[in-house]
Amino acid sequence: MSEIGRDNPQFYLTAPTACPYLPGKYERKVFTHLVGEKAAALNDILTQGGFRRSQNIAYRPACEACKACISVRVRVDEFRPSRSFRRIYRRNSDLIGEEVLPQPSADQYALFRDYLDSRHAEGGMAEMTVLDYAMMVEDTHVETRVIEYRRRSIDSALTGRGRGPLVAVALTDILCDGLSMVYSFFDPEAADRSLGTFMILDHIERARRLGLPYVYLGYWVSGSSKMGYKIRFQPQEHLTGTGWTRVDESET
Repeated sequence: MSEIGRDNPQFYLTAPTACPYLPGKYERKVFTHLVGEKAAALNDILTQGGFRRSQNIAYRPACEACKACISVRVRVDEFRPSRSFRRIYRRNSDLIGEEVLPQPSADQYALFRDYLDSRHAEGGMAEMTVLDYAMMVEDTHVETRVIEYRRRSIDSALTGRGRGPLVAVALTDILCDGLSMVYSFFDPEAADRSLGTFMILDHIERARRLGLPYVYLGYWVSGSSKMGYKIRFQPQEHLTGTGWTRVDESET
């Protein structure tokens, strides 16, 4: 731990733990707290530097002899949906995402629980209680929103709201230069909708409407089936040792 000054964040290093993406590897993270009046500005800077947010913590990998985790962001203005992406748009044209304040609800937790039990029963979040979920959503000092996706209704064009049960949820930070998708989950019984992909496509459009140049997708790990989907959203930039660099799909 080093302290550069009273008003500067303090950074800490975790002990090695098993890597959730690459078998036989161990991960370490460097992290700091996002609290107080400067939390939002610090979150902007750290996200641009490859950090991710979890509640009031910003972290990034700091693994010895491994650089597999690469920060990825989509270039919004240049993004053009492929034919398969357009099919997913059409498949979910009956859904609408309503942006609400970061406040947990019983509906959200029920969907979150179904998602974890179906998709990540052995993962690190599998034992999260309703209180843990509430902390994930509302324990923040930065500008963030929950986007709830439901079926469109006859008055959705006027209200911006859907009706019926939740089918998907995204927890999203609003940054000075983009949207950062902190965490998302969806109805595991609606696999034919490709809801994870749809939410990313919807965020790209949201960023476009807001005049924001990027959508931050977190880490892409070459060789990891859990992270492979992120490379499909082109054009995108990867954070390298010399800064953010445009990468073509053929180069990955």
